[in-house]
Amino acid sequence: MKILITGATGLIGGELVKLLLEKNHTVNYLTTSKSKIKDKLNYKGFFWNPQEGKIDDRCIYDVEVIIHLAGANIAQRWTNEYKQEIIESRTLSSELIFNLVKKVPNQVKQIISASGTAIYPESFSKVYDETEIESEDSFLSNVVKKWEESVDTFNTLGIKVCKLRTGIVLSNKGGALPEMVKPIKLGVGAAMGSGKQIQSWIHINDLVAMYNFAIEKQLNGVYNAVSPNPITNQVLTKAIAKNLKKPLWLPNVPEFVMKLALGEMSYLLFSSKNLSSKKILDTGFQFQFSTIENAIEDLYA
Repeated sequence: MKILITGATGLIGGELVKLLLEKNHTVNYLTTSKSKIKDKLNYKGFFWNPQEGKIDDRCIYDVEVIIHLAGANIAQRWTNEYKQEIIESRTLSSELIFNLVKKVPNQVKQIISASGTAIYPESFSKVYDETEIESEDSFLSNVVKKWEESVDTFNTLGIKVCKLRTGIVLSNKGGALPEMVKPIKLGVGAAMGSGKQIQSWIHINDLVAMYNFAIEKQLNGVYNAVSPNPITNQVLTKAIAKNLKKPLWLPNVPEFVMKLALGEMSYLLFSSKNLSSKKILDTGFQFQFSTIENAIEDLYA
């Protein structure tokens, strides 16, 4: 099968490409950097620029599935200008692909898009699933709403739309985990705030396996891409320290300190999202790393 991927050179995209090539799929990918365009037997790059509305029409030829991962990194200080970039990098890219699919004859049957868990209300006790209609009133929640709306337009073309609302992705190659590991390795690690905030997470191998599963099962609709066992920030911090055989002796880091350091982006450290993975489990998907202990052990053995 030929699959078109946006964000293929990012942390998740890179691992997903490896898996899809192992499964003997052919991968086309879109990149804004002409220097990253490669032309191999089963892996071919095409140029696009969503800001300028430019895209190489050839990227869609013979493609059956689109995987949409592109979006500006949210782990940077949120200036007003960067907030706009976070939104537009997701919505303009979706619109550009939609217009391409609408214009050029194609065989696209499904689009699978990354999405976020910020859309859910804050919770320390209630577990939220995909049927929840209440949403949080925050910048990131608004980003997710606009992001998903931009992808839902593909329904009007008779294309299945699958959205994977992704929790904290655990990888030793990038993302949040290495940043948590650094101070713990130095013996100055500590939980954030009360440490009681719930963090719904997923091992990167399980996440890319879920994308492949969504292709194989032609999934449609919204799914929480989170492990079956969400944990508190305190438990996560302790699990990392235990695996690294490092002590935790400092008091928890106050929220106001991180807000001074990071600004509004500090929300990412203190947000509490208690989410269910029952829907994806009910489809037959199996997690390889369902507990934080085996996830951390695998990444930092």
